[in-house]
Amino acid sequence: MAKIKPINDKVLVKRLEAESKTKGGIVLPDTAKEKPKEGKVVAVGNGKLLKSGERSKFQVKAGDRVIFSPYAGSEVKVDGDEYILINEDDILATVEN
Repeated sequence: MAKIKPINDKVLVKRLEAESKTKGGIVLPDTAKEKPKEGKVVAVGNGKLLKSGERSKFQVKAGDRVIFSPYAGSEVKVDGDEYILINEDDILATVEN
């Protein structure tokens, strides 16, 4: 099994499943589902390199549920699983239960 380790300020996110029904109960086919803009952080890089030579600290960590920009990042597929690699700046919020 391959392991992805983001570098610098990159964050590896596993998208959450898209809704299969509308609020009114209509079942959506896969082609009509919107790609979710929400996911779970799988791994983070080692932080953006600052002018001082130090690395910035991340505001998110593995396991956090996040909302990110709809056009952010690059999709990657590893061992049949789909992920998205995004910059930390593209994360808009964390979701708390």
